[in-house]
Amino acid sequence: MRQMESIKGGDPGPRGSAEGWLTSAYEMLIEAGIDAVRILPLAKKVRLSRTSFYWFFKDRGALLAALLERWRTKNSDNLIRQCGLYAESITEAILNVFDCWLDPALFDSRLEFAIRSWAQQSAKVAAQIRSADVARIKALTDMFIRFDFEPLAADVRARTIYLVQIGYISMKTQEDLATRMRRIPKYVQIFTGVEALPRELHRFQARHGSLRPSSKPRKG
Repeated sequence: MRQMESIKGGDPGPRGSAEGWLTSAYEMLIEAGIDAVRILPLAKKVRLSRTSFYWFFKDRGALLAALLERWRTKNSDNLIRQCGLYAESITEAILNVFDCWLDPALFDSRLEFAIRSWAQQSAKVAAQIRSADVARIKALTDMFIRFDFEPLAADVRARTIYLVQIGYISMKTQEDLATRMRRIPKYVQIFTGVEALPRELHRFQARHGSLRPSSKPRKG
């Protein structure tokens, strides 16, 4: 059997696809943790032969590396990008960051929890977590500095925002959308020292559909 690492495309028929295998591995990671992500159970989950796996990934290590890359791209890259988005004020900038906490397309809280749990048993993953934390806090700090906060204040505010959210994720805190939205203006005021303008909050609420009734709990 020819062995290839993470080939995109290829024959999606009897072998499945790299993305299909990876998505199923992601689901196993979220549901049961890293020890559950193994080739034979994964093959049974996708109802394909074990040998089909090796068409797309060299071995389990290559699959795990792909899961880490998905986490970096989804969570770290998006959060850092949101910090750098155009904003007229620091409050608008903070709301851009808060998009991550409400939009799973930007930031996957379940994946973040799973990767941090994995780091408890892997020094390599723990090192990547530390690196991501540094990069994310730096992006938040730079955002505050962009709006003329002095460096120490920017650093402390950045850490406060970030550590609060990681706490939400670590505790698997659940809030319905209405509750979260009621708290957002006060979070903005506490984190920045400035009240968000009504039009900024309105745009934020519209982006996340909170202008419509909703009671579905949101995690993280």
